[in-house]
Amino acid sequence: MLNLRRIIYASGAVIGLCATWFFNIRFIQEHAGFPLGIFLSDMYINSASSSISNDLWVILCVFLFWSFHEARRLGMRQWWVYALLCFGVSAAFAIPLFLLMRESKLSEKSESP
Repeated sequence: MLNLRRIIYASGAVIGLCATWFFNIRFIQEHAGFPLGIFLSDMYINSASSSISNDLWVILCVFLFWSFHEARRLGMRQWWVYALLCFGVSAAFAIPLFLLMRESKLSEKSESP
C-alpha cells in the first residue's frame, strides 16, 4: 500500500521533471542545443536569479553529501545515479526520486525480520 510520503515524493519527482524540462526544452530550442556556458551565465543574469541559483547550489551540495551517507547507511546501491540525475536531468526530479527510493528501502527494512 502506498503511503502519503511515497505519493508526495513520486508527485514531486514528476512535477520537478515537468516544471524544469519545460524550460530546458525552451532553452534548447532558443540556442539550437544546450550550451552549458550560456546556461550557467544565464543563471546569474539578475539578482533574483542569482539568489535562487545560489540557493539551489547550497541545497544540492548538502543533499549530495547527506544522500551519499544515507544511501550507504541503508544499503542503497548506485547512489551515483541520483548525483548524475541532479546535474543531467534536474535536482527537482532527483531529490524527490531519492526520497521515494529511500522510503521504499526503509519500508523494506521494517518489514524484514
